[in-house]
Amino acid sequence: MKRRHLLLALCAALGPSPVRAEDQVTVMAAASLTDALQALGNAWAAKGHPAPRFVFAASSALARQIEQGAPADLFASADEPWMDYLQQRNLILPDSRISPLGNRLVLIAPANQPGDIALTPGMDLLARLGAQGRLATGDPASVPVGKYAHAALTTLGVWDAVAPRIARAESVRAALLLVERGEAPLGIVYATDAAASKGVRVLGAFPEDTHPPISYPFALTRRGERPEAQALLAFLTGPDAAPIYRSLGFSVRE
Repeated sequence: MKRRHLLLALCAALGPSPVRAEDQVTVMAAASLTDALQALGNAWAAKGHPAPRFVFAASSALARQIEQGAPADLFASADEPWMDYLQQRNLILPDSRISPLGNRLVLIAPANQPGDIALTPGMDLLARLGAQGRLATGDPASVPVGKYAHAALTTLGVWDAVAPRIARAESVRAALLLVERGEAPLGIVYATDAAASKGVRVLGAFPEDTHPPISYPFALTRRGERPEAQALLAFLTGPDAAPIYRSLGFSVRE
């Protein structure tokens, strides 16, 4: 009995057991999920779980990294096509796939720039851009926010006019930064990214029928078929996470 008490005292003195590398879950997630998932990762760790390791970037870049063998357990994309890309290559667990979140697409300007813009067919974005100004958004060839922007501007009939003036950023957060710094007079980002920045203001929200629905699919990768990763996915897409997503401006699908 004395020996048992001694061991318990020793364990208490040493503190909690160190997190084993094999227990930590690596989450590769769209840049627009940065604030939400960091907050949820802290909440998860507070419950006694190993703190997740997050890698944030454009969904396109992350999907290709996973395809090339990056050690991810969970992937969260800012659009369905990049999750489809991995599913078609048998790199995720299809039964784990769930799309719990939505967002809005907005036009932004530096915070000190006045005036709104009616986002209607034929709007004159070139006049607002000025002689040399560029419109910052994700690269429309691959980055989800850029693809949504391309669709919206095409629907409104202004893509051909502004296409030569697009500043093709590597992610939505990179596009946001260009506008924050005043390096671009306009940008197209998600409403949640605009809300997270004090350096920009929203000029208007694009009508939802001008682009495909903004959808965030989550799924386990083949590597993530283990209890800790499964539990984390359930937490990140479940009811306990919903208040954090809503507080940051995401729409949550019940």
